[in-house]
Amino acid sequence: MDRLTSMEIFARVVEAESFTAAAQRLGLSRAAVSKRVQQLEADLGTRLLNRTTRQVLPTEIGRAFYERCLRVLNEAADAENFVRQLHSEPKGLLRINAPQSFGTLHLAPALAKFAAAYPDLGISVTLNDRTVSMFEEDFDVALRVARSVPPNLIGHRIAPIRIVLIASPDYLKRRGRPLHPTDLAHHTCLQYSYLATGNSWLLRGADGEHRVPVESPFQANSGDMLLEAAVAGLGITIVPNFIAWCDIATGRLEPVLTDYASPDLSLFAVYAAEQQPSAKIRLLVEFLSERFGPEPYWDDPPAATRVVAVPPS
Repeated sequence: MDRLTSMEIFARVVEAESFTAAAQRLGLSRAAVSKRVQQLEADLGTRLLNRTTRQVLPTEIGRAFYERCLRVLNEAADAENFVRQLHSEPKGLLRINAPQSFGTLHLAPALAKFAAAYPDLGISVTLNDRTVSMFEEDFDVALRVARSVPPNLIGHRIAPIRIVLIASPDYLKRRGRPLHPTDLAHHTCLQYSYLATGNSWLLRGADGEHRVPVESPFQANSGDMLLEAAVAGLGITIVPNFIAWCDIATGRLEPVLTDYASPDLSLFAVYAAEQQPSAKIRLLVEFLSERFGPEPYWDDPPAATRVVAVPPS
C-alpha cells in the first residue's frame, strides 16, 4: 500500500508539472512529496523526472511508468468501489445458520419472502442446533436462541423466547398433573440434549428458584422430536414456545406448572464484530426483527386448528 501511495504522488506530480501544486492537491507538504518521488526513483534505480526551476517533466521512462501507474491506480479505485458497493447493496451470497426447529417452522417462510424481495441476493441456509463457529464455518449471520451474545460477536435481539413445560392430555390423565417442581421426580421427563442447564430443569416461582434433576429415558437433540414424543403421551418436556404454540392452541398439548417459569431466552442475530455490517446482513436483521419481534405471533396463537396456526403473511 505504501508503494501504491508513492505511485499516486508521482502521478499527481506529472499531471501538475510541479511538486508544489501536487502537494497542495494531495494535502501534503512539498518536502514530503519530493521525498516520496526521490525514494521511488531510488527503489526503481532510474530517474523518473527532469527537474528545472520552472517545471517538472517526466523522462521517457518516467512517462511510460506514469501511464502504467494510472492503470494500477484506476484498478485499485475500481476494486475499492466494488467492495463499497457490495457493502452498501444487498448482493452476493448470504450464508445463514439457524436452529433446526426454528428454521423449519418460522425462518423458512420468512426467507421465502425475503428472497423474493431481493432477487439479486443469493441465500445459503444451514440448520442445526449446535453452536457453530462463525469464522471457521464461514457464516455471515447466525440465529441463536440464547441468554446472551458471545463477546467476540455482535448481536441484535430479534424476539423474546418463552420456555414452556408441556404434556399431552392423555399423559396428564394417566399420571396426574404436577403442582410443584419437586413433583417432576415422579414423572417421565423428555430431555433436550443441548439444554444449557444440562441434566436439570431450572424453574422459578413465588417460592424461589428450583433446579430439578432430570434422568430422562428419552433424549433428543431435536425440539420437534421431543414435541412429537410429548404428543404421543410419553412424558413431560420443556421446549421454546415457538415449537409448541400450535399444539397448545389445538389442545394436543397442555402447559404444566404454569406458576413456574424457566428463565426466558432471546432470539439473536449474531455476526462478526465488523465496524459496520454489510447491507445484506442489515436488511436481514431488519426484516426478521419486523416479522418476529417484539411480540412474536407464536405467543398469541389462534385457538382453532393447526392448519390456521401459521405465520402471518
